[in-house]
Amino acid sequence: MARYLVIVESPAKVKTIKKFLGSNYVVMASQGHVRDLPKSQLGIDVEHDFEPKYITIRGKGEILAQLRKEVKKADKIYLATDPDREGEAISWHLTKALKLEGKKVYRISFNEITKNAVKESIKNAREIDMNLVDAQQARRALDRIVGYRISPLLWKKVKRGLSAGRVQSVALRIIADREAEIDAFIPEEYWTLDAVLKVQGEKKPLRAKFYGTKTEKIVIRSAEEEQKIEKELENADFHVAEVRKGERTQKSPLPFTTSTLQQEASKVLNFATQKTMRIAQQLYEGIDIKGQGTVGIITYLRTDSTRVSEEAERLAREYISSVYGAEYVADTEKKKDGGKNIQDAHEAIRPTDISRTPASLKESLSRDQFRLYQLIWKRFAASQMQPARFETTSVKIDAGNYRFTVAASKIAFDGFRSVYVQPDEEKAENNVLLKGLDEQSVLTKEDFEKKQHFTQPPAHYTEASLVKALEELGIGRPSTYAPTISTIIARRYVAKENKNLYLTELGEVVNNMMLKSFPSIVDVNFTANMEGLLDRVAEGKVQWKSVISNFYPDLEEAVEIAEKELEEVKIEDEVTDVICEECGRNMVIKYGPHGKFLACPGFPECRNTKPYLEKAGVSCPKCGKDVVIRKTKKGRRYYGCENNPECDFMSWQKPSDRKCPKCGSYMVEKGNKLVCSDTSCGYVEKKEKK
Repeated sequence: MARYLVIVESPAKVKTIKKFLGSNYVVMASQGHVRDLPKSQLGIDVEHDFEPKYITIRGKGEILAQLRKEVKKADKIYLATDPDREGEAISWHLTKALKLEGKKVYRISFNEITKNAVKESIKNAREIDMNLVDAQQARRALDRIVGYRISPLLWKKVKRGLSAGRVQSVALRIIADREAEIDAFIPEEYWTLDAVLKVQGEKKPLRAKFYGTKTEKIVIRSAEEEQKIEKELENADFHVAEVRKGERTQKSPLPFTTSTLQQEASKVLNFATQKTMRIAQQLYEGIDIKGQGTVGIITYLRTDSTRVSEEAERLAREYISSVYGAEYVADTEKKKDGGKNIQDAHEAIRPTDISRTPASLKESLSRDQFRLYQLIWKRFAASQMQPARFETTSVKIDAGNYRFTVAASKIAFDGFRSVYVQPDEEKAENNVLLKGLDEQSVLTKEDFEKKQHFTQPPAHYTEASLVKALEELGIGRPSTYAPTISTIIARRYVAKENKNLYLTELGEVVNNMMLKSFPSIVDVNFTANMEGLLDRVAEGKVQWKSVISNFYPDLEEAVEIAEKELEEVKIEDEVTDVICEECGRNMVIKYGPHGKFLACPGFPECRNTKPYLEKAGVSCPKCGKDVVIRKTKKGRRYYGCENNPECDFMSWQKPSDRKCPKCGSYMVEKGNKLVCSDTSCGYVEKKEKK
């Protein structure tokens, strides 16, 4: 009997795939990559056409020995690594590590781990696609060159174990730019004015929002402006000028891509991007379902395509028709991807079988697996359903020279919303009150409700919004989002607090250095263009080594210039007036993995250290002692009193010695302005130049 060997990446897949194949198939796992560039050196021969030097990864010798034994017995070898560029590269590395040249070796890939998909892939076995392998080699070489040429410079400059990366440094810059926007933001005051109206014959009052005049919208900028409008409307008659009824539709959402799944899981389930990917991997590789054995319940999780196979679409339509009714099934027009380059013609992330409902699998899944599967299932089902339709009513109410508006809507047909409603969506208002409203309705003003507001700065990035930004800017690929974010948090360049990502002092130093010495590396457009070049390598239109050879000289020149500049601005230990209590020397400022600290210059004889509290140069508004720069446990900078914990003063912005002339509160610095720390005051003035 013929003997066939199938090599997959993950041991979790072995059990799932073994069940689908006959007894003459042996399924084994490589447990991910088996070869890589050496850690101890660059591993790219820059003098000989950028040839990479691959070595066996430490700890993989035993796995490879077991695989070699099975290779000798096998008549055919099927390489079934993941269906993307990295998976293609792992298959190629396996052919080299196992010396498979001259043997019957086939590459198979499947988008879902189901019996039909696995058997179909063996029928359609192919050769390894070297264009995909080369695209992955180019990415790995670029990342290695950037990391290994720039990281030592950062170490030398800031005296600690820092690192730079082609994608990670751009992600850090995006966060730093947003922080600068927030710091420089000056809130602007505005007011809202609602008229509470009695409609004749109705018990409930009607609330109408101030719009402006009959011809233009007006933003109320101050209490004085609001009072002027209110005074002019004191004796005005309110009447209905126009009632317009209409209908609007809300399109059903597209099924998930890697990016949209990470964003939605963050918003709805509060999952970090890495957690989302870990659980999705478990759902893809196989879940032990009672009565069915181990089976993959979602399709491949690294994709930027929203395409769905014709078979999956047909089964979804049949399921929706039988469960919800034929009127809920989407029209047959295919939803197209918006002209972007789709990675390796994948499908969207969807259930492998729509009839496998979340409720039917609940007992077989952990709580987190169930919640993520339910999200994927609902989104896919919704994508194959009709749009929702709303009846809308908009009313214009005039009084004197001014206009107020009321808008409401109610669902006429729930469509896809019977399955899935997006988390940030407002609930549809109930417009029962507006049903009987027309131009003849009699309105009586009962009251005005006014409220002061201030414009808000841009929101801090969260993992979800950073993933969205990276995707929109064309930086990285589905497989890189989670590791990139994890890296900048692990390096303490960014702190994560209550979902928000904040730049740390360390992150600020690294970002400023990268901007100064390597502007192209942290340039968003440059990085996005590089992704485009890697796509062209994958399509076979560009040679991978030509991408490296065009990139390397400019990087090398920048490194040489930076090395000279770094020598000129070498940081000496800053001597302070703090006396070491153990030996009497003046302590110096040192840099550690978590920032600055005070150390005795008598090291190693004297090993005394203590926290360094840098003075901000202002007095505490509460107790008059010095304000110092402190950091949260996660590395985010803030200003606090040196007399803490006796004095609890703290501020995220640098406080000023100047008091607000309007309310007496302390002022804080924002760019070139001073702003009152009391947000309800809103006083702003220009900062005096020193």
